[in-house]
Amino acid sequence: MSLSSPSPVPPEPLTGGLDENTLEVIKLRKVFGRRGRNEVVAVNDVSFSIRRGEVLGLVGESGSGKSTIARLIAHLYRPTGGEIRLSGAVVPRRMGSGALRRLRRNVQMIFQDPYASLNPLHPVSYTLSRPLKIHRLAKGGTGPQVRALLERVGLVPAEMYAAKRPFELSGGQRQRVGIARALAAQPKLILADEPTSALDVSVRLDVMNLLLDLKDQEGLSMLFITHDLAGARYMSDRVAVLYAGTLVEIGPAVEVIDRPQHPYTQLLKSAAPNPEAGFAPEQILARGEVPDLAALPPGCPFEPRCAYAMPECKDGLPRLYDVGGGHQARCLLHDPEVMARRGPSPAGAAQGSAPAGTS
Repeated sequence: MSLSSPSPVPPEPLTGGLDENTLEVIKLRKVFGRRGRNEVVAVNDVSFSIRRGEVLGLVGESGSGKSTIARLIAHLYRPTGGEIRLSGAVVPRRMGSGALRRLRRNVQMIFQDPYASLNPLHPVSYTLSRPLKIHRLAKGGTGPQVRALLERVGLVPAEMYAAKRPFELSGGQRQRVGIARALAAQPKLILADEPTSALDVSVRLDVMNLLLDLKDQEGLSMLFITHDLAGARYMSDRVAVLYAGTLVEIGPAVEVIDRPQHPYTQLLKSAAPNPEAGFAPEQILARGEVPDLAALPPGCPFEPRCAYAMPECKDGLPRLYDVGGGHQARCLLHDPEVMARRGPSPAGAAQGSAPAGTS
């Protein structure tokens, strides 16, 4: 697809039917460093979409590229390649201040650390009034709108919280202010970058339930970034799994997490505590360490660690194979031709099925 004449970012909030894609990411790529020297491939031709009112969970280890993707969508980083589309309109790689303001009106972020994402010098009322003024949404004075935002995120009495500064709030309250700030712009897409990881366990569920309630009430689309499989399953309609900047599996949340079809997703699941087994993790079928992003192995990036690796895995990056029900996995274990040539897998995986022990 040509990027030479992109259509403009829509000047108004996104609209459309329930089946419309609010966001489309097409072969998105981000390389840091100087060309030919110290290049780090942080995001490697990643594609996915998010429908209106849908939550897509983005799962992976630290350094897998999850936050980089969110920053590319929000235009905090400029893509090296690929396309980002909002409601079908291509987001240009270079934008003036007006186009960037329109983008930020439609796309807002909730950051991981509520301690660092709020200015400690200003009261909550100032923090929430700024997006109203920047996006010209203030109707007369901003006081009533600030109070309404605080009430929407459960900070009542609103007048009391509006006057507080961040150091006077708990971690959960700060994150609610961060959510209210994102809602102030009336976006259609929320990028929630590990929004509960810095919070006490006791308040994580409250914040996740708040996000789900707001998603239903406002018809929001959401990219929910996390390394917690349980949180992804609870929050998400679909889940996408990243490894070393590459999308390795995507599909309905229940299918991906309960019946993973890629060895890396199986590894993530096996490393999580299992309450039915006394919280002891299952056997981890992997070896080695996460590869250096500046020197990725040929072919599948997970091949050096994979218990089911085959010589063909080094020949090139496998495509995403359809394993049924909208579920896809980037693994040659699902390539009928490769499996037919090799006969029964040494790992015991049947042709076209998941690795042994994944279902």
